Amino acid sequence: MDITRLSPDDEVGCAEAVALLTATAKLDCPESVVPTPRSYAAHLKYGWDGDPGRSYLARDTDGFLAGLLSLELPTYDNTNLAWFEVEVHPDYRGRGIGSELLRYAEQLARRVGRKSIGTTTWDLPKAAAFAEHHGYEQKSVEVNRRQDIAGLDWSVVEDLYAEAVRASSAYELVRITGRLPEDLLDDMVAVTASINDAPRDDLEIEDEEYSPERLRAYEEAQLAHDRALYRVIARERATGVLAGHSTVTVERERPHIAEQADTAVSHDHRGHRLGALVKTGMLLWLREAEPAITQLDTWNAESNAHMIAINEQLNYHIVARALDFQKTL
Repeated sequence: MDITRLSPDDEVGCAEAVALLTATAKLDCPESVVPTPRSYAAHLKYGWDGDPGRSYLARDTDGFLAGLLSLELPTYDNTNLAWFEVEVHPDYRGRGIGSELLRYAEQLARRVGRKSIGTTTWDLPKAAAFAEHHGYEQKSVEVNRRQDIAGLDWSVVEDLYAEAVRASSAYELVRITGRLPEDLLDDMVAVTASINDAPRDDLEIEDEEYSPERLRAYEEAQLAHDRALYRVIARERATGVLAGHSTVTVERERPHIAEQADTAVSHDHRGHRLGALVKTGMLLWLREAEPAITQLDTWNAESNAHMIAINEQLNYHIVARALDFQKTL
């Protein structure tokens, strides 16, 4: 195999990578959302929040793209950690290409001083066996759920919203599109950091660290992906303190696809149904602002019973389960 790093400016290479992901998704997880070539290139340039990912193409002697390695090397926090995913074209499986790419990922991680490495696979027997064969231990289970917006019973959403409004009368909702106003930026750092309270199961990872600069980098990255950015923020009426938020992005290339980013409530403000308030408030807003949306995807740890309960009330269904594995280098 000839393994080379993919540049975000390589339009042909990004299109090939997406074609490989499409081929593997048809076999491994047909309902999963595959990126477009443009969004794939944007990830390599901007990442999720200004921390770009890396991709490596594995070609056979004829130049055919047989495998793909995606590698994340966090810089804001968890700087001892590397995370990767390996995809092998269905026609090339069973030839050791996945193992070669895994070893390449470990070599790259060691080269930059990472001491821990992890990988995510779909919950498939062969994928799990592959990770365990190479010394990785399962640490967590994540679940991808999807809300069928087109088939949503809006009376249920409206009722849940009304119940949450009654339980949270001390709070008001603030709607923001695009970048945060400067006067909210500092307070949103603490609210965003509340996501660290979500279950991590046995994953050996540190809390994520947030700053005004990172929040701005997230906004710029999402806009560079050509995504519309919506935030619903719960604010305490008496003090003006920000207590919780929900963030959703909507693709401009495919405006029927939306993705739930963080939903979090600050610890001191829990018990007022603010999670349900911001999620249902977001849905009612999107119904007006983005009528083309037909699906909204979210990811949660399987052990996150509280958030899953809210999602199930809102008619989410399971798309797939993914397994997180980790080992020490």
